[in-house]
Amino acid sequence: MTPDHSQLSTHNSQLTTHHSPFTPHNLPFTILITGGNGQVGFELQRQFAPWGTILAPTRQALDLTNAQAVDDYLAQHQPALILNAAAYTAVDKAESEPEQARRLNAELPAQLAAYAAKQGITLVHYSTDYVYPGNGETPWQEDSPTAPLSIYGQTKLEGDEAVTQSGAHHLIFRTSWVYAARGNNFMKTMLRLGHKRETLNIVNDQIGAPTPARLIAQISALAFTPHASRLTPGHSPLTPYLSSGVYHLATQGETSWHGLASEIFKQAAQRQVELAITPENTQGITTAQYPTPAKRPLNSRLALSKLERALGITLPTWQSQLALTLQEHLEHY
Repeated sequence: MTPDHSQLSTHNSQLTTHHSPFTPHNLPFTILITGGNGQVGFELQRQFAPWGTILAPTRQALDLTNAQAVDDYLAQHQPALILNAAAYTAVDKAESEPEQARRLNAELPAQLAAYAAKQGITLVHYSTDYVYPGNGETPWQEDSPTAPLSIYGQTKLEGDEAVTQSGAHHLIFRTSWVYAARGNNFMKTMLRLGHKRETLNIVNDQIGAPTPARLIAQISALAFTPHASRLTPGHSPLTPYLSSGVYHLATQGETSWHGLASEIFKQAAQRQVELAITPENTQGITTAQYPTPAKRPLNSRLALSKLERALGITLPTWQSQLALTLQEHLEHY
């Protein structure tokens, strides 16, 4: 078993068009979050609510596949900040739907970046470890050579390049193995299967860092949060304190999908979750034993030092973040 779930989010947001449920209606700034009902988009709404009025349009309010509709929406609402968490994330399906993937993963970011450049605002864009070739065992640096293995990875890379070349002030956060307390993701799939089945075969030769959507949103907000050492007169609250560029945003450490599943079952059992499976009954298999239409990278390790230095932080371990996310899921979902 290997995941083909959402890396970030689709554009099928189900939240209110003009005001997030987390947001007062009288704040001075307007923030557009695309993919607002996806895992990352939902968490971004919660984190950025203090900054301004959140726009998280539903698909009915804004069809992101329609370039003219996007232009019209931007002209009407004139956001002061854009957080682009929308993406075509069906990794295998993208192999047979390349144009649909390219629209959301490449053309939409290019369109948003062009608007941001023209208006002099910031675009925050979310990308993926799938832009790298996935070979070796060394963590990828932000300037490592890119060589995507799939249509999904290729179109995401095209989006990154369009944003970088747009002239807009931008932050591109490349992350890996995204999951959350809500939505469809690997953690929730494992809990569902582990409740019913006594054994599972799970891929053990793809290595990366599971990263919760909550952490991605928290770090995104931290990029806009003033620290005493970097306060500057006249700084806009919607201008980040990071220079434009690509940053890796993931948890510390590494594991395989098999290792992640085993840890999920271990932590769930510690919380008295009823399971048919035990961590010892998860069997590791190779990627070759679980063929999929899209090729997956074996090495999804991301070097984190650039972002840590820029923000003056140490990113948390994947195990500690799994514990927080699992607890949130059990308490609220």
